[in-house]
Amino acid sequence: PSRKMEEVDKIILASLKDIGSSHDDELIGLHEFTPQLLIEGCVRCLKITNPNYEGSHIVPEAMSAKYRTCTDLAKNIKDLGYPGEIGYQTFLYSSPKEWRKLLMFLLEKLPKEKAQITNEPLGTAALMNKAFSAELARQLKIPWTPSSCKRNSVRWLDGDTWHLEGRRGLRNFHSVNLTVPKDTDQPDRHIPKALKRYEHLFLPLVSDQPSIRDDLIASLIQRNSEEFVAQQEWETEWNQAGLASRLSEADYRERKRQQIRKKVNGQLKSGVGPSQSSMLSTSIDFNQLVNSFATDSKGGRSTRFQKTEKLQFTMEEGLGSMESAQTEEDLRRQREQELVSLQEQLASITESLEGMEMDIKKFLTNQQQLLEMTATQEARNKELEDAYRVKKKTIDLLPNAEENIVTLEGVVDASSERLVKLATKWEEHRGPLIGEYRHLKAAHTASLETTGGLVDQIKAMRIKMKELAEEGKMKEELYRRLAIEQERMNKGQNRSSYTKRIMEIVNNISKQKDGIAVILADTQLVQREINQLSGKLDRLFIVVDEQIFKDAKVEQASRTAYKHLASLREKSALVLDAIREIWQVRRQIKDLKEQIDNESSKKVAATLEKISSDLQEMKEENKQLVAKIKARKE
Repeated sequence: PSRKMEEVDKIILASLKDIGSSHDDELIGLHEFTPQLLIEGCVRCLKITNPNYEGSHIVPEAMSAKYRTCTDLAKNIKDLGYPGEIGYQTFLYSSPKEWRKLLMFLLEKLPKEKAQITNEPLGTAALMNKAFSAELARQLKIPWTPSSCKRNSVRWLDGDTWHLEGRRGLRNFHSVNLTVPKDTDQPDRHIPKALKRYEHLFLPLVSDQPSIRDDLIASLIQRNSEEFVAQQEWETEWNQAGLASRLSEADYRERKRQQIRKKVNGQLKSGVGPSQSSMLSTSIDFNQLVNSFATDSKGGRSTRFQKTEKLQFTMEEGLGSMESAQTEEDLRRQREQELVSLQEQLASITESLEGMEMDIKKFLTNQQQLLEMTATQEARNKELEDAYRVKKKTIDLLPNAEENIVTLEGVVDASSERLVKLATKWEEHRGPLIGEYRHLKAAHTASLETTGGLVDQIKAMRIKMKELAEEGKMKEELYRRLAIEQERMNKGQNRSSYTKRIMEIVNNISKQKDGIAVILADTQLVQREINQLSGKLDRLFIVVDEQIFKDAKVEQASRTAYKHLASLREKSALVLDAIREIWQVRRQIKDLKEQIDNESSKKVAATLEKISSDLQEMKEENKQLVAKIKARKE
């Protein structure tokens, strides 16, 4: 076999070895293959392609069973869509060329699931599931150990590898609120110095904030989930309402912040007492409004917290003076008495505060009802005052009714004339204004359409950006995973040599294609020249025939020349036909030589000898079977 076929055979043999074929690694081509190895390779390929196929890759020794196995195998391969002729003789008596064609077809039919899984980008969830599956498979292979051999359910393996085993080391998912510096990724945002100082000097680390160390992971997961959900909600709101508002992101956030403050201000206005109602009516800062609830600006009365603070400082001063004058025993007894009295005072104050809070709620409710009744009464009074003024003017006109009627008619006429003049002037101004209004409305409509198109484009671009970002992440993850797999792979000489051979085959095929293209171009050029010469010859014969035919009517020599021209044309056609037949015969001879070479390569004599030996073996098996049957009958 040629060097190219040897390279193809090596690739086929390596592929068969990968699926479990038992041939020796020393084989260099299919010309060293045996029918047993061919049947085994075909059966293994069929089992992978069709899991329902139940044929055995072990070739039986008996010739009849071997015939049935090969026939069934040929039928299944034909069902897969094999384009050539196939039968039992293909496996037992065929040439390496037919074997090569058959094995290449079966290897191409193998499922590409493995390659697809390697090439398709996996997401984080798929990679996590894959890691979980690998870890579970690894742990299932480890033998079980009693709990007494594991401390806190931790099982140590080779080196520093360990994992949790059992439920003893598990905990419930319990999270706590974590405080982290905000807006660290926005350097242009103003942050108070006091807050910066607190975060820099006094804010504990995230790992130190949970009181229980085991709650750290759950708290971080909860915090990250909240931030992720908030970011998703903001992106959804910005894509729907933010882009439609035609504002920048900062302006939209500021407008939303003002709306929230207005709502909170309205809620506080409906729930505060008279001491704060005057402050809510004016435009004050939101922080001042919140601070106004700490103390009453009119009465100067202290709040519950201020009274508690004053009472605490009074207790500390009193206790400080008594510590210098009394013994520790008396001081302890006095403290207990004061504690009891203070507890009683605190209970009474708490009870009174609860009663005052209930009274305040009742007063607020009554105040709201009174305000609503006052507003309703004021609206009714205004209606009555308007009706009273109309009736009073009518009564004042009654004493001089006739003169007043005449005066009113004059006023009505003057008003009518004035209305007509105003209507005329309005019509003069109305036409241009309507035209300008329609023009502005059309421009506004066009602007809205353009803006809507831009908004749709922005939304589409944002969606595309997200898709590209996700695709980039997936490809980065794929690159990282492939890099890890590449490090784990066996970088031997076989793979590189196979790759080199495949590239050489591809290059040779490319060169052959270029050579075939050149030959086809030359053939087309020659065919084009032949067609041109044939057409030129036909046109020349026609012109000469017409010219001589005209002269032949009056000259005898022209008649003779016309006869010779007809004979020349006929003999030229015969010569051309003979040349075509010669080339056809040469082509047929070449085809026959190729067929002879192909038949010679099939080793017909050796095949006939093998068929004769197999036939003789089948006859011997038949004789043995007949003898066994006769022995059983006797």
